[in-house]
Amino acid sequence: MDDKEIVIGEKFQTHCYKHNGKIHRIWKESMVIDNTKEYLVCGNYKTQVIEDDGRSHYTKEPAIVFFYKNNWFNIVAQFKEFGLFYYCNIASPYLIDDNTIKYIDYDLDLRVFPDGGYRILDKNEYKYHKRIMNYSNDLDLIINKELEALIKMKNNNEGTFDKNIVNEYFEKYKKLKDNN
Repeated sequence: MDDKEIVIGEKFQTHCYKHNGKIHRIWKESMVIDNTKEYLVCGNYKTQVIEDDGRSHYTKEPAIVFFYKNNWFNIVAQFKEFGLFYYCNIASPYLIDDNTIKYIDYDLDLRVFPDGGYRILDKNEYKYHKRIMNYSNDLDLIINKELEALIKMKNNNEGTFDKNIVNEYFEKYKKLKDNN
């Protein structure tokens, strides 16, 4: 599917893979809120998530997800009871195939808290997968540069880290959800 064919309000599944091609996680439904030159924006709430071992659960809070077209990360803004949290995945740029948003997860995550603090997660998982899945030196370089770029964006409150932008998308999502 060409990005230009995406319709606001359209619903997609999301499939997260690992470097070896194995499915890691599936979100059963996300609704398209916007499609810009930089990213595809989706929203979901209480959507079913299926893990690679078959277990499933439902998301507990509304989320606005930014899938980047040319960056190796995606950003999930989570509207939790105690404020706006971000969960940022270092991941390949997405592609759309058969009404499914697909990307490869590269383990490292950036967790951003409502007070602006952050933590880099899963460093050991990254080292392990880099070794057993043979991430190339070029891929390692891309992943680390993209993590640096993501942290810089966060520190400067740029783009999706601008709470006004996220709140505007959240309002748009609520309206679209009410109309569906």
